[in-house]
Amino acid sequence: MTDTTEQCVLIVTFNAQPGRKEAFREHLYTLVRAMSREPHFVNTIVHDDLDDADRLVLYEIWSGSRERWQRDEPQKAYRKTYEEGLSDLLADRIVSWMVPVAEWGSHLTHHKKEI
Repeated sequence: MTDTTEQCVLIVTFNAQPGRKEAFREHLYTLVRAMSREPHFVNTIVHDDLDDADRLVLYEIWSGSRERWQRDEPQKAYRKTYEEGLSDLLADRIVSWMVPVAEWGSHLTHHKKEI
C-alpha cells in the first residue's frame, strides 16, 4: 500500500541561454500548465534569481516517492515535447531532490509544525 502522505520535492535551477530567458519562461510555463493537471501534482513555484538575470528556479511538490515520479512522470508526452524544445533556450539545469520535513505558513505538505 502506498503512503498517501509521502511527497517529493524537486528544486530545479535553470540557466537560460543569454537573451533567451523570456522564451524559456514561456516554454517552461507550457510544461507547468500541463503537469499541473496530473493527479500527483501538488504545487509549483517559479522564481527569478535577483542576482542572475538568466536564471530561473523551479520549486515543485509531488505526492508519492522520488521513485514513483521517476517511473511515471518522464513518460508523459508533454514532457517529451518540452525536452525537445530546450536546445536553443537552456544553457544548463541542476536538479535537486528533496523530501519535506517541516512547514510553516502554508499547508502544501503534510509536515506542518506548530510554533
